[in-house]
Amino acid sequence: MTSPIDIGPVSPELRDLLAPGGVMRAGINLSNFLLVTGKSPDGAPEGVSPDMARTFADLLGVELRYVTFPSPGVLADAALEDAWDIGLIGAEPQRAEVIAFTAPYVEIEATYLVPPGSPLKSVDDVDAEGVTIAVTGRTAYGLWLDRNIRHAQLARSANFDETQKEFRERKLDALAGLRSRLVTDQQDIPGSQILPGRFMAVQQAIGVPKAKAEALPLVSRFIDAALETGLVARLIEKHRVEGLSVVERSP
Repeated sequence: MTSPIDIGPVSPELRDLLAPGGVMRAGINLSNFLLVTGKSPDGAPEGVSPDMARTFADLLGVELRYVTFPSPGVLADAALEDAWDIGLIGAEPQRAEVIAFTAPYVEIEATYLVPPGSPLKSVDDVDAEGVTIAVTGRTAYGLWLDRNIRHAQLARSANFDETQKEFRERKLDALAGLRSRLVTDQQDIPGSQILPGRFMAVQQAIGVPKAKAEALPLVSRFIDAALETGLVARLIEKHRVEGLSVVERSP
């Protein structure tokens, strides 16, 4: 039997903070194909992220409005524009300057695809002098590479398709991406290889604009309850998503 989700009492003040006028606006990143897997007949996003937002709104007893963005960077920028009340996005230090994040509820492995005959055999080999990595700018893993790559060069593009095109046409040394996306890219590049392991895992969380940080403990209670009751795992199964892992909490 499914355990009910309990987030405890919610004060009218916090409800109003997260749902001005009784409507909570959920910022959704459409480019994350693991968390947004389709659209409803009326055009609303469907997937794990939209369902998480819907469940939270139902628990608060408020209406939900999806506010969609073409990329995570644009969603993060909108935190300063009062465009959304909760944002479902990867938690990264650069974004934390304007967004207060819960703990993560799912993670997504990021690694590299290398061309046929590449001398690069592990993720540790990639950060070396003379290596150029194709990466989609302002993604969570792209921001991680910005902070952590010391020797290789980064060639940034605006979206996944442009990044793959840059990788192929310029004959770059490595293509950074989510493992599940790289599986698809590999089919387009005969002989290419996905390196074993990962250089990081995107920590998907829910954030609130810093102006609404007072509500973060309430949102965090929802994340805790969603993990403890198995809701997150059920949503992954419901949407038949491969490549998402439920974050394991320490006892």
